[in-house]
Amino acid sequence: MTPRETSRLVLTTPAPADAAEIFERYASDPEVTRFMAWPRHRSIADTQDFLAFSAAEWARWPAGPLLIRARADGRLVGSTGFAFSHPAEAMTGYVLARDAWGQGLATEALGAVVDLARDLKVARLYAPFHPDNHASRRVLEKCGFTRDASYAATHEFPNLAPGMLLGVESYELMLNAVGDRGQK
Repeated sequence: MTPRETSRLVLTTPAPADAAEIFERYASDPEVTRFMAWPRHRSIADTQDFLAFSAAEWARWPAGPLLIRARADGRLVGSTGFAFSHPAEAMTGYVLARDAWGQGLATEALGAVVDLARDLKVARLYAPFHPDNHASRRVLEKCGFTRDASYAATHEFPNLAPGMLLGVESYELMLNAVGDRGQK
């Protein structure tokens, strides 16, 4: 994929050489991973597993996980991207290194993901999250997502409550063509 750029960020496909930086910048940080639906990385091997998963997603679908880098210096800021269920519908999310919080970078990165989803002809983009993750809710709302009241699911948040299924909220954004719900 050609890198996707915003005024401050560059979104790129993860590569095996990124493992140590991903691990150190955000994937091993307990505070950063608190509300993630994936377990905090405890070793570089966990990060290498993520990179293998990422490569498999990119091989199967039109897009997959993306790294977020600062345009000015190339510093890794976090990750975002897509998890497709079929070509017209994908889940998205984002995680930022702690020193990147509170600067509007998640909103900027998600805006780039929405633009990419339009280019990929995704009809529905959705983002489930823990209801106590108020910062994530604000980012989604700033990018035009609205609450999907029909979404009723539970997920494990292994860094918050290991082994427990907790209620989840989901926001969605209808794009491009008519989606499964008959909306545009």
